[in-house]
Amino acid sequence: MIARLTGALLLALPLPAGAQVAQTNLRYDEDWSAARGLPNRDAHWWERLKDRPLSADRSVYVTLGAEARARYEGFDNNNWGQPPAPDDGYLWLRFMPLADLHAGPVRAFVQGIAGYARGVRPGAGPADATGLDVLQAFADVRLPLGDDAALTLRGGRELIGLGSERLVGLRYGPNIPQPFDGVRLSLEQRGVRVEALHTRPVSVRPGDFDDRTSPTKRLNGVYATVPLADGAAADLYWLGYRDDRARFGAAPAHERRDTYGLRLFGRRGALGWNWEAMLQGGRFGSATIRAWSIASETSYAFSAPLAPRFRLRANMASGDRDRNDDRLGTFNALFPKGKYFGELSPIGPRNIVNLHPSVDVDLGRGFTAELAGIAYWRASRRDGLYDVPGQLIRAPGDSNARHIGNQIELLVGWQANTILSFSLSASLFTAGQFLRETGPARPIHMVGAETMLRF
Repeated sequence: MIARLTGALLLALPLPAGAQVAQTNLRYDEDWSAARGLPNRDAHWWERLKDRPLSADRSVYVTLGAEARARYEGFDNNNWGQPPAPDDGYLWLRFMPLADLHAGPVRAFVQGIAGYARGVRPGAGPADATGLDVLQAFADVRLPLGDDAALTLRGGRELIGLGSERLVGLRYGPNIPQPFDGVRLSLEQRGVRVEALHTRPVSVRPGDFDDRTSPTKRLNGVYATVPLADGAAADLYWLGYRDDRARFGAAPAHERRDTYGLRLFGRRGALGWNWEAMLQGGRFGSATIRAWSIASETSYAFSAPLAPRFRLRANMASGDRDRNDDRLGTFNALFPKGKYFGELSPIGPRNIVNLHPSVDVDLGRGFTAELAGIAYWRASRRDGLYDVPGQLIRAPGDSNARHIGNQIELLVGWQANTILSFSLSASLFTAGQFLRETGPARPIHMVGAETMLRF
């Protein structure tokens, strides 16, 4: 069955009890060693590709895999009817093969991508198409430091998902994920994990093998995860972001932004929680940055037919109060996960307040369903609306209204077998007073259909 955890898809593969493997969007985190020596380990054709020894002592082994996905999205009144693409319907196609080679403490991981878009208007962007390219290619070495401790040094190109992916995510929901070039150092000891990273994002381009390291953007940071008690843990982190050509409003400038965050998450019985607070400071040109965000998700699973689970997400991200002063208050979500608020996500986590209740159920035979409702308001009346990548999509104008609009969404999924899944979604976004006062405000209708083969 499919379960969502910190923005990633986790699929428990049907090996014998005690030997299951969690398949995730971060394919390099999969550990297939549990399948070693099992009498039926080759029961499925794709299992024969996992953890295959290349030496007599099994110190050298390789895992192969792939993902093939086709996704259709259709819109009426995209962007509330605002040009240039009020109506749209397009097809995303991607294929991502991988090879994971281990030789003692040394490892090499390579994942390619063929990503294409058909029908995107007015044109495909970085999240839509990349042609043929290298999505991930890195090497690492893992050094034991005694009992229950290890140090891993990694260099190359990789996908990075930190915590709930509210600031650094895979951008997995759209067609083309967001990789980074650089180095990562990870220290693990008795449940504590500390990571230091020095990276640049990859600029995705539409041609074959033309994706390049960004010459203007950098991301450094230290991210620590500490267990607090049974079923509970905390993340503490600093992320340093630099952009030599940042833009807020009409003025480009150098942006230096530091984010300090605390995340509390865990599960106890039927109750789950994932709460996060972020503070940002720095400079944008000559202006001082003072921004913040609070994000929360609280869930409760009921012991009842269909195993219903209720979730409430509540988020707030600061906006700018005066574009003419020397202070910038708009929160920068950096590189967040794609489809941030749902299958339909016309708005990103900047200058926003939202409430997002939902309920999901297990219908049996691999079918699941989720119904969600979302209400959006502006945090600051003097700032506008931004999309998930951070582009201004509706200026504040002369409106003092806070209410942006309301959204309802239904998602149905079917895990047909271990490696094949399907999903359908329908979404409706009705405009609030702010949109009606500042431009086109037609209701957005969206349908989505997806099929994915992953092994």
